[in-house]
Amino acid sequence: MTRTHEKVGYLPESKAGQEPHGYTRSAAAEGVETALKMLEGRWKLVILFHLFGGRVMRFSDLERAIPEVSQKMLIQQLRQMETDGIVHREVYPQVPPKVEYCLTDWGQSLCPALDALLTWAAARP
Repeated sequence: MTRTHEKVGYLPESKAGQEPHGYTRSAAAEGVETALKMLEGRWKLVILFHLFGGRVMRFSDLERAIPEVSQKMLIQQLRQMETDGIVHREVYPQVPPKVEYCLTDWGQSLCPALDALLTWAAARP
């Protein structure tokens, strides 16, 4: 009969202070900080959840979906997300103006990460 400790494999030593996935701890912390800066803001995550799944929403639809947010704050948060490449803004040249918002492919790719975050938060002891 073999012993358990003989079956357990060990990860090879990291190269020059790097973690096995290729990031140093400081580079990983910097990357997380950059990502969180893109998502910071009281309404950004709420906006994201309304746009997930390929939904296209007009500005007025977003206002109705999030009644607690002021028009000014909604515009600011959407513009920041547009600048960061998370949201795409389409302006149609008509009267009255029609503006639609949707997630870019990169913005849509946030869905699994936020799903994992929700699962993590739900498992809180």
